[in-house]
Amino acid sequence: MKGTSNITKKDLVNEISSRTGLPQIETKKIVECFLDSVARSLKDGNNIEIRGFGRFKIRNRNGYEARNPRTGEPIIVEAGKKPVFEPSRELKKVLNA
Repeated sequence: MKGTSNITKKDLVNEISSRTGLPQIETKKIVECFLDSVARSLKDGNNIEIRGFGRFKIRNRNGYEARNPRTGEPIIVEAGKKPVFEPSRELKKVLNA
């Protein structure tokens, strides 16, 4: 899984399946359950910390006034929530090694 292209969910399933020996259909269910659990936990306002990997959390984004670059017309961007990932020190070390 090296390279500069994007890795898809299917690529992750294939990699995990080949490394664990689990069938791809079971691996896909596990990956989808994990991603669903992360999304639901964030939606419920919980942070997720995976030691040695990083932390997923939600930041509140304030609303602001912007401009349409084509017309120059002002538009209002509403406040909302933004998912954020903060890598752990261990992950940063691996990436910079």
